[in-house]
Amino acid sequence: MKLVAVGTVAFDSIETPFDRRDRVVGGAATYITLTAAHFVRPVGLISVIGDDFPQAFLSEMERRGIDLEGLQVRQGEKSFFWSGKYHYDLNSRDTLATELNVLAAFSPEVPADYSATDFLMLGNLAPAVQMRVIEQIPERPRLVVLDTMNYWMDTALDELKAVIAKVDVITINDEEARQLAGEYSLVRAARKILSMGPRYLIIKKGEHGALLFDQHNIFFAPALPLEDVADPTGAGDTFAGGFVGYLAQTQNISFENMKRAVIVGSAMASFTCEKFGPERLLELTKEEINERIEQFVALTDFEIYVED
Repeated sequence: MKLVAVGTVAFDSIETPFDRRDRVVGGAATYITLTAAHFVRPVGLISVIGDDFPQAFLSEMERRGIDLEGLQVRQGEKSFFWSGKYHYDLNSRDTLATELNVLAAFSPEVPADYSATDFLMLGNLAPAVQMRVIEQIPERPRLVVLDTMNYWMDTALDELKAVIAKVDVITINDEEARQLAGEYSLVRAARKILSMGPRYLIIKKGEHGALLFDQHNIFFAPALPLEDVADPTGAGDTFAGGFVGYLAQTQNISFENMKRAVIVGSAMASFTCEKFGPERLLELTKEEINERIEQFVALTDFEIYVED
């Protein structure tokens, strides 16, 4: 197994100023695995759902090369549910409802076939759950990527720092980076976060792009200006899936290749925003992906001549 991802598989009800959808399939691991499967297969999935989750969608995931051996199905229970309402700028939102359901007592179990994975993607979950996955993999993967959020910084900071110390890459947004580091400057914040253990840090800035840091280098990737944005839910998870999926495909974890992976992640995230839920990811072609990546390259492609 080249790539294993852990996270939520869930239902979302989403309202934007322009439209709304009730109980669409969502969850971090859904977006991560559907995106990564465009670049590498199989992708192992570790998550939990109730018996209310549609079998047709699970069959579609399997058809796309997602291995469901690590997906627990709890009979007589309901899947995780989230409901949110976006503000007019679509950069901020209000959570209207969060129902943990099967997630409340989720204890991940790593199948034997997953235990020798090259790449491990820890989607946004409680740090204690993420740690249990790490502890069940006897041989450290080539690369461990962590996604987290400010909620865990508020409620489980010590556990989160213990997980951060065991990963290679952490992806968070700019607000979360400032909170975790206690620094307003993102450069200073990055330096502090990297001192916690990771070799690389990605700071996501939504429609303003993303920053990639290591101890000595900084890379900035723009976001593609979209004419129409339907739903930004899952864009960050799609970014993570594109990022780690490309790295798993190329088997190259150098900083130079991570720069390419950030562009790929940004391109994939832009697709997700075009329709509600993971709908756009389900209809993408390789030609569309390549064309979108070329659009990103064109955003920053220029020549400059400096006189002596």
